[in-house]
Amino acid sequence: MNYKLKKRINLLIYSLLLTTLVYGQSADEQQFQKIYEAALSEGKAYDWLNYLSNQIGGRLSGSIQAQQAVDYTKLQLDSLGLDRVWLQPVMVPKWVRGTPEFAYFETTPGVTTNVPLTALGGSVATPQKGIKAGVIEVQGIEDLAVLGEAGIKGKIVFFNRPMDPTLINTFSAYSGAVDQRGQGATEAAKYGALGVIVRSMNLRLDDFPHTGGMRYGDLPKEEWIPAAAISTNAADLLSTSLKLNPEIKFYFKQNCKQFDDVESYNVIGEIKGTTHPEEYIVVGGHLDSWDLGDGSHDDGAGCVQSMEVLRILKKTGYKPKRTIRVVLFMNEENGLRGGHKYAEEAERNNENHIFALESDSGGFTPRGFSFDSSDAEFERVKAWQELFEPYLVHMFISGGSGADIGPLKNESIVMAGLRPDSQRYFDYHHAANDTFEHVNRRELELGAAAMTGLVYLFDKYGTLGTQ
Repeated sequence: MNYKLKKRINLLIYSLLLTTLVYGQSADEQQFQKIYEAALSEGKAYDWLNYLSNQIGGRLSGSIQAQQAVDYTKLQLDSLGLDRVWLQPVMVPKWVRGTPEFAYFETTPGVTTNVPLTALGGSVATPQKGIKAGVIEVQGIEDLAVLGEAGIKGKIVFFNRPMDPTLINTFSAYSGAVDQRGQGATEAAKYGALGVIVRSMNLRLDDFPHTGGMRYGDLPKEEWIPAAAISTNAADLLSTSLKLNPEIKFYFKQNCKQFDDVESYNVIGEIKGTTHPEEYIVVGGHLDSWDLGDGSHDDGAGCVQSMEVLRILKKTGYKPKRTIRVVLFMNEENGLRGGHKYAEEAERNNENHIFALESDSGGFTPRGFSFDSSDAEFERVKAWQELFEPYLVHMFISGGSGADIGPLKNESIVMAGLRPDSQRYFDYHHAANDTFEHVNRRELELGAAAMTGLVYLFDKYGTLGTQ
C-alpha cells in the first residue's frame, strides 16, 4: 500500500475514533473535561494566592492587610468581566496582638525554660509586668468543678487535652478538643484562676503555638483573664515537668487589645442567570485570617478557589441558568460577621438561595464534598458521584458544610463543603507556618475544578425544590 495513502487512512481512523469517544461522552462529562482543562492548564488561583499571601500577608479583621485584600480581590473580580462586582459593608471587631508574647516556666528560683506561646484571639492582655503563678494541669473544662476554687484560685490553669490521634477525620478530633480554647478562660475565671494556657489544636508535635478565637460570654469584664496557646512540644514538656515538680511557676506576658468595631467588607461578584436569575447559587471562602502566618490554607485557598469557579465557567463558555455568586466573607475567624451580614441582606432582598458551597478546609488534594441537605436531596446528589470518580473526588458524605454559609440555612437550600485530605491541615491551622510554600499548586487547582463541577451540576439540574 502506498505510504501516503496508508497515512491518510490511519489519520481517518484516528479521527473517527476520537469523534466516537467525544460523542460517546455525555454533555456533563464533556463539560467536566473542559473545566479540568481550564483549571489545570491556565488556572489563576495559585497566582492570586501568591499575591494575597506574599504581598499582603495575614489579614486579621479590621487590619490594614484585610482592607488591602478587599481591594485586591475586588480588582481581580472586576478583571473577569462578571456581570456585577461590589463590596458589602459589614462592621467587624478589631483585635490587635501587640508586641510578641513571652513565656517561661521556672523549676527552681532563677532556673527557667522559655516556651513558645501566643495569645488567643479576643483575649485580654496580662498586667504590664505579666503573670507568674503556680500551674494546675487539667484535661478539660469538666475537671474544673472537681478541683473547685480551692484548687484553682490564684493559679494558671493549663488545659492539656490533645486532639484524638485515632480519629481519621481530623476535624472531628479538632471538635473534640477545641472547647478548651473557646471556653476555657471563662470557666476557669469562675474559680478564681489568674490566666489560662491551652495546648495548641495540632496533631503534630512541633514548636508552633496555634492561636484561635476565644470568648468570655456573659462573664463581667472585670473578671476576664488572659488566655494563650502553648505549642504541643512545650505542652508535653510542661506536663512532664509538673509531674516531677508540682511547684513549678509559669510566667507569661501578652499585650493584646480590643478596639471598637470598624467597617470592612464582603467582596461579591456574580454572573447573572439566563433563565432563572432569581435563583442564587453561592460559592465562597473567608478573606480574613489570623495574623501569625499569611493565611494561605486558612482561608486564602478557599477564596481563590471560589473566584476561580466563576473564571472557569466563563472560560469554558458556559452560560448559567441561575445567578452564580462568589462571596469572599470577612471576619469568619473572630466573629462570623460577614456570613451573618450576607444572610441578613439576602433575606432583606428576598433572594432565593438554592445552593451554597464553601471551601474552608485548606488547599490540599480534594477528596469529595459534605452535604447539609434532606435525605432525598442527598440521594439525588449521590448519582453525580460517577462524574467525579475519574478525578478521584467522589467521597460524598452527609452532614456539614461551612461556617460562613451557615446563616443561609433554611428548609430548602442545599449546602456543601469541599472536603480535601485533612491529615496535614492542623499542622498549619492558625499558626505561623500557614504560609504560601505549604500550598501545592496542582492540589489547589484540582480543588477549584471540583468546586466548579459541583456548581455546574446544581446550576444545570437545580434542587428538588426547583425542578
